Amino acid sequence: MSVRRLHPEQPKSFAFTPENEAWAVGVIAKYPAGKQASAVIPLLMRAQEQHANWLPEPAIRLVADKLGMAYIRVYEVATFYTQFQLAPVGKKAHVQVCGTTPCMLRGAEGLKDVCRRRIHADQFHLSADGNFSWEEVECAGTCANAPMAQIFADTYEDLTPALLEKVLDGYAAGAPPKPGSQIGRTASSPVGGMSSLTDPALYDGSTVGAWEKRLAEADVKAAAAAAAAPPVKPA
Repeated sequence: MSVRRLHPEQPKSFAFTPENEAWAVGVIAKYPAGKQASAVIPLLMRAQEQHANWLPEPAIRLVADKLGMAYIRVYEVATFYTQFQLAPVGKKAHVQVCGTTPCMLRGAEGLKDVCRRRIHADQFHLSADGNFSWEEVECAGTCANAPMAQIFADTYEDLTPALLEKVLDGYAAGAPPKPGSQIGRTASSPVGGMSSLTDPALYDGSTVGAWEKRLAEADVKAAAAAAAAPPVKPA
């Protein structure tokens, strides 16, 4: 993963909107005295969402002041997590392609080729129309459905280059496709459909208490067998 630095061109100041200011006060109040620093990530995220989906340096200082934190501590958080964008991103989509081992083995390089061709040859650059940008990130947590890409808050999984093209077409048209698996999988189910544990009785509740019934039946049979057994003669 590349070194993350603040963009050289920064706004002179940043302030939350009245609505976001009220929201921030409510979030900070959820934490006990002395633990307000725990609100740093949600406040940074709200600042980023307000500022065209990227986080300017004045916003980092504002959040630090609100939480009583040193600027460097908030800067460390902002530069560590790739969910925080430190430079302007595409107005319609910022594509984060996972390049970690499972996605790499399943074809992530082909997804990056699509981004290089359709958006920009290099990551962290805007497309010619300013609507798209892209970057490679570390594991985004959907390894079982690799390869994947995240666009803002949504993940698109089981991608191929052709499927990523369709996803980008949707964002370009202002009609983003439904997030999740792009081949119709539910959660992390097998690509070819279920091959085991397919009996509905395993999960529909119809067998609840079945083990108790089996034990009771076994006890009845044992008692009957004991009663029918001939008495034991003394030696």
